[in-house]
Amino acid sequence: MLRSVSLRVQLLALQLAIVLVTVVSAGGLAAWLQAEQIRDSYQDRMIAVADSVAGLPSVLDAFDDSDPSSTIQPLAELIREASNVTYVVVTDEAGIRYSHPDPERIGEPVSTDPSVPLSGEVYVGTQTGTLGRSWRVKVPVFDAGGAVIGTVSVGTLESELQDDLLEDIPTLLAWLAAAAVLGTLGATWVTHVVRRRIFKLEPDEIATLLETRDAMLHGIREGVVALDDAGRIALVNDEARRLLDLDGDVSGRPAPEVLEPTLAAVATDDADVTDRLVLAGVRILVVNRRSATSDGRSVGVVLTLRDRTELHDALRELEGARSLTEALRAQAHEFSNHLHVVSGLLELGRTDDAVSFIDRVGRGGTVTRTVADGVTAPAVSALLLAKAATCRERGLTLRVDARSRLDDDGDELVTILGNLVDNAADATGHGGTVDVRIDQSDGGEVRVLVADDGPGVPVEQRTLIFAAGFSSKSASKGAGRGIGLALVHRIVQRRGGRVTVRDSASGGAEFEVVLPARVPAGVRP
Repeated sequence: MLRSVSLRVQLLALQLAIVLVTVVSAGGLAAWLQAEQIRDSYQDRMIAVADSVAGLPSVLDAFDDSDPSSTIQPLAELIREASNVTYVVVTDEAGIRYSHPDPERIGEPVSTDPSVPLSGEVYVGTQTGTLGRSWRVKVPVFDAGGAVIGTVSVGTLESELQDDLLEDIPTLLAWLAAAAVLGTLGATWVTHVVRRRIFKLEPDEIATLLETRDAMLHGIREGVVALDDAGRIALVNDEARRLLDLDGDVSGRPAPEVLEPTLAAVATDDADVTDRLVLAGVRILVVNRRSATSDGRSVGVVLTLRDRTELHDALRELEGARSLTEALRAQAHEFSNHLHVVSGLLELGRTDDAVSFIDRVGRGGTVTRTVADGVTAPAVSALLLAKAATCRERGLTLRVDARSRLDDDGDELVTILGNLVDNAADATGHGGTVDVRIDQSDGGEVRVLVADDGPGVPVEQRTLIFAAGFSSKSASKGAGRGIGLALVHRIVQRRGGRVTVRDSASGGAEFEVVLPARVPAGVRP
């Protein structure tokens, strides 16, 4: 039933109900407090009147007269009219009246029990007497010796108390009506504000939007990180948790405490970013930053993350394969030319020259001599073959030490070696030489040396070059600089090894990477 009623009507009805209950409750409480205040006021007045009558010397002396009422009755009536009470009744110790508003009741016993004041106590309560139901006070009258010789009863009709209360009710109702009107206006304003804040959506529409948003955010293959206007994490979807290796609830935490420094710098930057490469852990991420606005005001930042690690490796392998293919095509063309030369020499009968030519060209392989025989790891051998072909196209020489040895050490070494060789090739330039040596001990420890004859790395930069985003190359050489060496450094750190840089023998830079032996699964290092 409630779902068929709009949210505006529900909010207004609920708030009006709250206002009504509050106003009625407050009105009832105020009326009760006012009635009690009136009753207490009359009680204080009646006690004061009764005590003053019981202590009057003329009243006490009249108890010894033959006709006490002739003295007491005028005094009692005078005091009653002056104090605005219903009656002032004085009795002897037997309960016989000496005064009463109706003179015909004088000399009769009282209609209510006088035992309490005759016992020396003060009675306060509501009783029904000859004048009707009244709120009364009864006090004892003591003689000079302290003996009880009578009572004084002072009372006010309950109807008079009700009349006094009813005189105050209109004022109270006016205040309550004003409060109800203000509450209604406030409820209407709150309903309007709430509806505007939720873009005039109904609860079912809000629930549908939330369900759709969660399904979309957790279903897409891009990582999404949302920050509020204070720079705190507001939302992280499943893919972002995987890419950033986040565990537990990170909502509400400042971005620098959760994100990588390079990624936090992008998030807290004032400018939007498109397709920037950022290193997060050992992953290369493509980051886009967009400011989120609502009604023209900034409400936060949204980061989208794409994993480019596999694409980066695939492009590297594709580039190497393309280079190797071009090298093989060139070798095939060159081999065809060599065959034509040999065929021509044989047709001319110059057999000795043909044998000499075959012996000469057979010693200079195009690709096969670039990798040492001791490097049997397939992935590393293929990488070095591709890099050798690429270097030849660029006018460089890639030399692999013949003493190199490597059986197998996984994809990590491919990433490390590829980045180091690429950096060395970029540093040495046309006509330069890149030297590679790989050693694997019997215990499994791997040591890689990559040296070039380029300008080298200044001493003051030998620590900075391993920081993500730092690059000594110009921006014109492409975006995403400062990733390779940082990735190498993180992989080596995760493996528990070390990477250092120093001057090479040829004057350039020499990088040394030491990777400890892998710990078998299930064995505690």
